[in-house]
Amino acid sequence: MKAKEQVARLIVFIVLCLLAVCWIYPVFMILINSLKGDAFISTNSVFTLPDAKSFVGFSNYTDALSSKGFAAAFGYSLVITVSSAVLILICTSMCAWYITRVHGILSKVCYALFVFSMVVPFQMLMFTLASTADRMDLDTPYNICIIYLGFGAGLAVFMFTGFMKSIPLEIEEAAMIDGCNPIQTFFQIVLPILKPTLISVAILETMWLWNDYLLPYLVLDRKKYMTVPILIQYFRGSYGHVEMGPMMACIMMTVLPIIIMYICLQKYIIKGVIAGAVKG
Repeated sequence: MKAKEQVARLIVFIVLCLLAVCWIYPVFMILINSLKGDAFISTNSVFTLPDAKSFVGFSNYTDALSSKGFAAAFGYSLVITVSSAVLILICTSMCAWYITRVHGILSKVCYALFVFSMVVPFQMLMFTLASTADRMDLDTPYNICIIYLGFGAGLAVFMFTGFMKSIPLEIEEAAMIDGCNPIQTFFQIVLPILKPTLISVAILETMWLWNDYLLPYLVLDRKKYMTVPILIQYFRGSYGHVEMGPMMACIMMTVLPIIIMYICLQKYIIKGVIAGAVKG
């Protein structure tokens, strides 16, 4: 029996290693090609390591930083990601608390609508959304967080609600006996207990917000504002020529912060998802 278990674990280990290689390999290819010249990226040498002829060092990174407005685009992406993530976390956690603690038809309908919003394709709404956002002056990086709140609320409320059902009601009742009002009870008692799910939702939402291309492309005024995913497509010159080196460097600088954040906080994702799924 032990031999069979060892063989099964070995097979699982090999499969997981193969999956890890499949996920790591594209990032590795971007990294090595960001150190090559354009001529060596668009030929068969795209899959080879940099040599004396193709290696250009970090010149592609300096070109990406100094041209095309990368610094501004990075700043706009950061503003959109942070503001939207904070708004989603605060609003959806409070909404999930209401749904969990107030038992009635309204709370059940609200929860059903949030869950239903997760299955609605964005393509069904994007044209109407773009025109509506333009009329409501939501086409700036400082206002687009309101739109992201609507699209990110479904998953967040679902996860928060699942975990919040496991919080004993007696803790909140004790806080209210001590003189806390509902707002104080939520921010001083409930929110700290939500930490595992809070971090999990924050990571998932941040990865989505940072990498999102379609919504900012449709909503933002691209003459004034561009996020990093939008900027990448502008590494294209006349007659369809693409500046592959700076584009690869730009992609690498865009992907790296999310990879570092995910590696540092990945354990919280597992904890938060399990807590929301099992305890709910």
